[in-house]
Amino acid sequence: MNLAEKVRLAGVVGAGGGGFPTHIKLGAKADTVIANGAECEPLLHKDAVVMEEFASRIVAGMELSMDAVGATTGVVAIKAKNKHAVESVEKACKGTRVKVQLLGDYYPAGDEYDLVYTVTGRLIPPAGLPINVGVVVSNVETMANLADAAEGKPVTHKILTIAGAVKNPVTLRVPIGTSYRECLGPAGGLTTNDPVLCLGGLLMGQTTDDLDTPITKTSTGVVILPRDHHIIERKLKPAKAQATIGKSACDQCRYCTEYCPRFLLGYAVEPHQVMRSLAFTATGADYWNQWASLCCACGLCTLYACPEELFPKEACDTAKAEMRKLGQKWSGSMDIKPHPMREGRRVPIKSLVRKLHVGAYDLPAPYQAPTLNPVQVVLPLKQSAGVANVPIVKVGDQVGFGQPLGEVPAKALGAILHAPFKGTITAITNDRIHLSRAK
Repeated sequence: MNLAEKVRLAGVVGAGGGGFPTHIKLGAKADTVIANGAECEPLLHKDAVVMEEFASRIVAGMELSMDAVGATTGVVAIKAKNKHAVESVEKACKGTRVKVQLLGDYYPAGDEYDLVYTVTGRLIPPAGLPINVGVVVSNVETMANLADAAEGKPVTHKILTIAGAVKNPVTLRVPIGTSYRECLGPAGGLTTNDPVLCLGGLLMGQTTDDLDTPITKTSTGVVILPRDHHIIERKLKPAKAQATIGKSACDQCRYCTEYCPRFLLGYAVEPHQVMRSLAFTATGADYWNQWASLCCACGLCTLYACPEELFPKEACDTAKAEMRKLGQKWSGSMDIKPHPMREGRRVPIKSLVRKLHVGAYDLPAPYQAPTLNPVQVVLPLKQSAGVANVPIVKVGDQVGFGQPLGEVPAKALGAILHAPFKGTITAITNDRIHLSRAK
């Protein structure tokens, strides 16, 4: 059995939030493999902890990946500020084909387009993928999971940071399906009576007040803030209100565009142009949507650049959704040339923390072992890009640790779901499996 098949059977996906099934990447041919440890979301420390604690597994996964795709170069990309992570990975790299590349503390240095250019000097074609320039990129935790998969171990646990309005920010390894509520215990409990969760981070994460939301294979962490925090107030503003404000107040200052990391790399992403489209209905929609097509949704334009606190990122999200609905794809220029001011306009994380008013929460989140042992977990059937699992168990079944609970239809994109502990299937809904731990 080749590595790609072992990885498929283990259900390995992009652990940095993207969730792309890793076995697909291993079927490609590339000359360079990059392990992405940039970790740019303020207050989250998951990747740094993974690199500190599991460096040898990351490097093992790197070498396996390199062999699978035929790569001669392997690079672990780490921000220089994460000194302990750098030391651990450099030690693990000794005597291997893998090297370390240090990154500056900028946001979003982990964007694949930005990272590939920084590491290789190659520019991914507009609307393209790293493989188009001979590169495979995976999160550092994905690489560790890949090494486990080669030994027959499926993905059953997730490492993530619990940060923000908690007494003791912490990074944990928990069974997939554990609720965020369960994670509050090791974090010392909440420091707010009205918490709102930013799942995946303040800039690119999803916002919810449901503490019982289950942790999935793509969870990277949560930043919890009081409901009256200014960032939360902005995130909870209804989409219609966001558009109305933008339509009436945008003065086309271009700051959103001039700070856009994709624009600075040379791509035709111009959020200020998309903001203009708020003043139109159907007229010109096809044209304006193109300016959003290559947006990476990093959120800098909305939460950092705009002096009027408008919502250009959300306008770009809407434009991209409209393009998908209409079946439109990028049809603009393929000519890319980095902006001469790119380096001077990169946004330091410290500046971003100040702008977001989260300096009081900018604290270490040390790794805490052993893992939590919840008595019940809720497992979403879809935890990756592609399609959901089709359950292969039924209510009342006794399942073992690591046992497959679902399957992905033949030739469909997806990732197999496994039991994170021995237990009993107590419920199956349209989109979830409930599993109770064996007594």
